[in-house]
Amino acid sequence: MTKERLYLFDTTLRDGAQTAGVEFSVEDKITITKLLDNLGVDYIEGGYPGANVVDTEFFEKDRTKNAIFTAFGMTKRAGRSVENDPGVQGLLNSAAKAICFVAKAWDKQIEMAMGISQAENIEAIQSSVEATLSAKKECIVDCEHFFDGYKSNPDYAISCAKAAYDAGARWVVLCDTNGGTMPDEIEAIVTHVQQSVPGSHLGIHVHNDTEQAVANTLAAVRAGVRHVQGTLNGIGERCGNANMISLIPTFALKKPFCDELEIGVGQKELEGLTSLSRQFDELLNRAPARQAPYVGASAFATKAGIHASAILKDPSSYEHIDPAVVGNERNVMVSQQAGKSNLLTVLGRVGLKIEKDDPRLDQLLRKVKEREARGYSYDGADASFALLARRTFGQLPEFFRVESFRTSVERRYNANGDLITMSEAIVKIEVDGEMLMSVAEGNGPVNALDLAMRKDLGKYSDRIDDLELVDFKVRILNGGTGAVTRVLVESRDKSGERWFTVGVSPNIIDASFEALYESVTYKLMKTES
Repeated sequence: MTKERLYLFDTTLRDGAQTAGVEFSVEDKITITKLLDNLGVDYIEGGYPGANVVDTEFFEKDRTKNAIFTAFGMTKRAGRSVENDPGVQGLLNSAAKAICFVAKAWDKQIEMAMGISQAENIEAIQSSVEATLSAKKECIVDCEHFFDGYKSNPDYAISCAKAAYDAGARWVVLCDTNGGTMPDEIEAIVTHVQQSVPGSHLGIHVHNDTEQAVANTLAAVRAGVRHVQGTLNGIGERCGNANMISLIPTFALKKPFCDELEIGVGQKELEGLTSLSRQFDELLNRAPARQAPYVGASAFATKAGIHASAILKDPSSYEHIDPAVVGNERNVMVSQQAGKSNLLTVLGRVGLKIEKDDPRLDQLLRKVKEREARGYSYDGADASFALLARRTFGQLPEFFRVESFRTSVERRYNANGDLITMSEAIVKIEVDGEMLMSVAEGNGPVNALDLAMRKDLGKYSDRIDDLELVDFKVRILNGGTGAVTRVLVESRDKSGERWFTVGVSPNIIDASFEALYESVTYKLMKTES
C-alpha cells in the first residue's frame, strides 16, 4: 500500500513568539531553526520580515538546509497594488523560499476589523498569491478564523479558500484561530470544504483553547488535509497551538495514521524527540513539563507497586509505546538498561562509539544521574555531556587548570558625574606547569570572567581566538537566598558550530564560571588534531 505524504509546517518562531513571557533573539531563532531542520519538518516559518528588527535580520539569508524556509505576512492592503505594498514587497524580497499569507475568512472580521468589502478581501488574496508565484516562491494561505467564518457564512468562507487555491496557492490552511471548535465540527467542515479545494492542498492550524488542538488536528487529517501546522511543546498565544511534539509520534506510531501516511521525520529523528523537547525548554529557560505526553519525565513513570510489578512482566501493560522509540525512558527501579540505551544514543551524537557492554557505561550513567539530582541538565547542554563522557572514558586531556578566580563589582561616579557600575575579574590558570594570571574589566562579573579567562591561555590562546559567547541563561532551581542556580551558556566559533555548556552552584558566579570553563575546554577539544 502506497502511503500519502503528510507535510509538517512548524510555526514556533512566529506563533511561539506570541507566548506570554517568550522572546526570541536572532541567535535563539537560528538555534531553534537548526533543531527543527534536523528533526525533519517540511516547513519552518520564521516570522514576519519587516515587522521588527529581529525578524528582518533573520530573513537576510536562508537559514535552512532541509526544510523550506518560510516567511509570514499579510495579504496586500485593499486599495493598493502589490508593488506599492511595503509589507508584501518585504516578503517577496526576503530570503524565504515560501510565503505564508494570513487572510481573513470571517465576514464579520472583514467588515468590522478591516473595514473593507468582501470582494476586496478576495481580490487581495488572489493578487498576493499571484505575486508570490511570479517571484518564484511557494505560496501558502492561512485562512484566519476560517471555522468561525464558516459557521457565520459558509459560502463566503469557502470562497476565500477557493480564491487562494484557484490563484495557485500550494496550501490553503484552515485556521481555528479562537480555538473553540470541536473535533466533530472540524471533521465535518473539512469534509465539506473538499468539495471546493482538494485535501491534497488543504492544511490545518488550530489553537488549544479547549485543550483539543492535537485532537482537532488529527480530526482534520482523518478528514483529508495533508498539511499540519504546530509548534514545539505547543507554545503559542493564549493557551498555545497544536503540539508538534505530540503530533509527530502519533503520526509515526499510531494507526491509522502510520499505516496510511508518511512524514519527513525518520526513526533516528524520532528517537531524539525527548531530547529536542527538553533542549527547547532549556532554551526558553523553563522547566520541562513532567507530564507531557511521549517526552515528559513522568510519561512512562510508574509509582504504584502493583503497576511496577506488572511492568516487570510485560511493559506494554502500562505503556502505550516503547519509551525508547521517542528517546524517553521507563522510570521504575529497572530503568538501568533503558538508561544505557539512551546513553549510547547520545554518545553517538557527540561522536563517541562505545560498546554496550563497556563497564564504564555504568559509571557514566551513575555520574549523569547523580549530577542531574544536583541540578545539572544535559538535554540542553550536549557539549558539557560530551566533556563528562570523555573524562569518564579517559579521552579528555587537561588543557589547563584553574588555580583560582576572583571578581569584584564597584559602583561609583565617573569623571563626568555619571553613576556607573564596573566589574573586574582576576583569573589564575596553570598551563604546562606555568602559572598565568589575567585581569579584565567587563560589562558585569560574568563578562569580566569570560574575558579574563580567555585573555591568556599560553600555547592555547590562538586556538580560541574565534570563540564567542552568544547567550547566557540563568535558572533558579529552588527558592530562598541559598537557592541552587543553573547557568546555560551558548557559544560559537567561525566554523558556524554552536554548543551549550552548563554550570550548577548555589553561587551564580561559580555556576557561570563552570559553564564558561566547559565552553573553552570544549573548543580546545574540538581543535585537537
